[in-house]
Amino acid sequence: MQPTLVILAAGMGSRYGGLKQIDGVGPNEEPIIEYSIYDAIRAGFGKVVFIIRRDIEEAFKEKFAGKFEDKIAVDYVFQEKESFVPTGIDTDYREKPWGTAHAMLVAKTAVNEPFAVINADDYYGVDAFKTIHRFLTQECTPQLHAMVGYILRNTLSDHGTVNRGVATTTSDGYLESIEERLKIGQRGDSVSYLEGNDQAHELSIDSVVSMNFFGFHPAIFAQTERMFHEFVAETAGQPRAEFLIPKVIDTLIQSGQAKMSVLTSNERWYGVTYQEDKPKVVEAFKSLLDRKVYPTNLWS
Repeated sequence: MQPTLVILAAGMGSRYGGLKQIDGVGPNEEPIIEYSIYDAIRAGFGKVVFIIRRDIEEAFKEKFAGKFEDKIAVDYVFQEKESFVPTGIDTDYREKPWGTAHAMLVAKTAVNEPFAVINADDYYGVDAFKTIHRFLTQECTPQLHAMVGYILRNTLSDHGTVNRGVATTTSDGYLESIEERLKIGQRGDSVSYLEGNDQAHELSIDSVVSMNFFGFHPAIFAQTERMFHEFVAETAGQPRAEFLIPKVIDTLIQSGQAKMSVLTSNERWYGVTYQEDKPKVVEAFKSLLDRKVYPTNLWS
């Protein structure tokens, strides 16, 4: 069975100032997401599932209509703040859904096979899709998942801070722990993150970090749903509390329920966290096309 690609595309893009998931960076206004789908198709994925909000459904379907439906099965699932919340729980105190692990959870209704998860607005590189496809088709089990890790130096923005899950690995290549670090950026001569009262803590520029590129067995859905129900109860009344994939992974690892292989990529990450990032990303894709990594017209 071919694996599925789940694309997290329901984010608000508040730092970017617009619907960055479908903002064009290619020569024909292709967004990053199209290059990821192209990479997934040539790696051997059989289906793509978009996790979106209902208010952006029309824009998404208009952007992608007729482009790749003849090459890969396509499905849409909606992330609402009420999705998978236990009956009777009040969510009026929240304005938006619950974060990346919640977004992944809503794919439960559409995915029954091993699957990869990516962000819509991040570029991961050709080899990363080949690597995760190989894992999903040859190694993935209910107790073994995978993360494509990136080197921190390859994932920073020149125009502001970023949030990353910083990984610690075992000597035999498994994830030991993953900690979400906020506001990572260059400060003076070093890279650091901020914590508490904006206290800076230095990070190695060669740290392995998560870019939300994971490979999972569908058994993860039942485990994630149980954790989400606990999270909703524990954070009642906290409008900004987020249920994140690194937290789910860390809980499974620390409890001994699962292991996660770390498949490190040395490719350069590109993303549009800030509007000022866009020219650099556009130039990067121009270079990729010049080197024939992608055709000028992706779908012709």
